[in-house]
Amino acid sequence: LRELEASQRVLLAEHEERIHVLEMERRRLHNDIQELKGNIRVFCRVRPLLPEEREQQRGLPHLHFPPQDPRSLVLTRPDDSQVGRERRAELRYDFSFDRVFPPGASQQEIFQEIQLLVQVCAPTPPWDPKYPPGTPNIHSPQSKPKSRLELPSRKYPGKFSSQNSQIPHEPSNYRFSASFLEIYNEALRDLLLPKGERGSELEIRRLAPDSDELHVPKLTWVPVESEEQVLELLVRANSQRSVARTGLNERSSRSHSVFQLRIQGEHAARDLRCASSLTLVDLAGSERLEKSGSVGSRLRETQSINSSLSALGLVISALCNKEPHVPYRNSKLTFLLQNCLGGHAK
Repeated sequence: LRELEASQRVLLAEHEERIHVLEMERRRLHNDIQELKGNIRVFCRVRPLLPEEREQQRGLPHLHFPPQDPRSLVLTRPDDSQVGRERRAELRYDFSFDRVFPPGASQQEIFQEIQLLVQVCAPTPPWDPKYPPGTPNIHSPQSKPKSRLELPSRKYPGKFSSQNSQIPHEPSNYRFSASFLEIYNEALRDLLLPKGERGSELEIRRLAPDSDELHVPKLTWVPVESEEQVLELLVRANSQRSVARTGLNERSSRSHSVFQLRIQGEHAARDLRCASSLTLVDLAGSERLEKSGSVGSRLRETQSINSSLSALGLVISALCNKEPHVPYRNSKLTFLLQNCLGGHAK
């Protein structure tokens, strides 16, 4: 009986090792597929018309979504010019993205498109330090609080439910923590401080002199264990965002906000550790000064927003063109997101 038990243990250990090897191969292939699709992807989502907009115009006749090509968007407008050339019925502008979502697209459709990318952030046990998870970064425009929380909330249930390994004999432990800050006029503000509390000045630092990893000392990190706790933090931080009325919007974001969910894992049996993060960025929209009517402090905010967005465009362009120098330090936004945009990040 003892000999049979010993042989069964040996056999079980061999199966566990084979499962581990196959899982590492699956992770590597999954990551390779995502990198082939592109570490940087640009999606275009056209929002539905607001009720007051529906009263002023009939649908979106100037936008066309080719049914045979989900990556294309066509913009048309009447040709008003009659000087110097033959007049055409309309002018046509073709745009290409990694994916285009029409106004009728649901949050579920969008999540299905990005869920494999988000899986790179949440390592499925067991894992290996040779294949560290990436850091997906999702830019989502400002919208009403309820709709803004819907898409991020879809990312969390799978992560929290996988705190314990789904693979037998592979004990693992995951810890989650979250932070939320905004970049206002090139200054960092902690959005998870109690209301009315003024925190110390935040700066972006390197973890060590010889390290490329960046962090923000004194930033509030809150341990979270459920989707509900994450949503509570999002609502709390959203109430402290810098917003103001402009000539273009009644409630306009005057800052960029950055939410990070940090995942730290430990596999005691194999003495393995892993860390990763999911970064969600809500970018303030660019504005034309003559249309927004910004003056005084609103003017400085607009200039800061437009400058940082231009810097982000230059960084993404440099990364896509594989240029030797990437100008991360041109703004606090790009410097903070350096780990999310470069390297093996998604």
